Amino acid sequence: MIVKHFQEVEPKVSPDSPGVEVRWVLGKPDGAPRFAMRVIEVAPGHATPRHQHWWEHEVFVLEGEGVVWSRAGERVLRPGVAVYVPGNEEHQFLNTGTGPLRFICVIPHTESGS
Repeated sequence: MIVKHFQEVEPKVSPDSPGVEVRWVLGKPDGAPRFAMRVIEVAPGHATPRHQHWWEHEVFVLEGEGVVWSRAGERVLRPGVAVYVPGNEEHQFLNTGTGPLRFICVIPHTESGS
């Protein structure tokens, strides 16, 4: 068993996504054979890039306000909201609040990720 606080994990920031920090809190290095858990923080006024990929996301909002965008429209995000993004659906998470938008995101292991 592994128990750790998410802030013990160094955040990663992509040059393509200013204002977005990703902490890979559990994954293959921890012995998790199938899924990775990330804690993502989006700063006010920032967003993840619009993107799509074959794998699904399961998301749970911990803190903040925002929207998740898809071609079907936008849905409001606030603490306690759960989101399922199917594989190959274009999506984006945007912070519309004044504080950080923080959420847990669980994905299957990918060749380029966890």
